[in-house]
Amino acid sequence: MDLITSAQRDELFEGFTHDAFHLELRDDYGSPIEDTPYARWQRGEPDDFGWLDPWMALMKRAIAEGRTVRRVRVVSEPHSRYVGWEHSLTRLNLEAGEDIRWLPRHQLPEGITFPVAGKDWWLFDDQLLAVGHFDSEGRVLGSELIEDPETVAECVRVRDQLWAAAIPHVEYRP
Repeated sequence: MDLITSAQRDELFEGFTHDAFHLELRDDYGSPIEDTPYARWQRGEPDDFGWLDPWMALMKRAIAEGRTVRRVRVVSEPHSRYVGWEHSLTRLNLEAGEDIRWLPRHQLPEGITFPVAGKDWWLFDDQLLAVGHFDSEGRVLGSELIEDPETVAECVRVRDQLWAAAIPHVEYRP
C-alpha cells in the first residue's frame, strides 16, 4: 500500500471544491509538531500557538473560498489527557472556520460499523478518502488514498449518521 505524507495530504485541501470532513476515532495521537506544545500544556506553561499557523491559514483560505471543513471527534469519557488538550485548542479551529462536533463513544448510534477497518479518515467532496495510518504510539505513518465508490459511499453514510448524532463544540460538556 502506498501512503502519502501529512504534507501531501494537506495539499488535498487546495483542490477540494465543496466539503472536507474528518472522522477522528483515536483518544491519543502523536505528531512531532505537537510534541512540544502538548508537553508545555501538560506542565501548565503558555503557548503562542505559532505551530498552528500553517493549518489555520489553510483553513481560513478554504473557508473564505466558500468551502466547508468539518470534523466529528468520537471520544471516550472521561477524556484522555490528549483529548483534554485537543478540546482546549478547538476554539482555535473554530476561529479558523472549521465546524467541529464531539460524540462520546457511549452515545454512538446503535449498530454502527466503521468502514476502512475503523481508521480515521478525511473525505473530500464525497469522492476521495485519505485514510490515516498510525504506528502503535499514535504517530502518523501517512495516509492511504481511496477512490473506490463503494468505500466512499459507506464513509458518506457513516459521516452523515455521526454528524447528526454529534454535539457541536459550543454545546459539548465533557
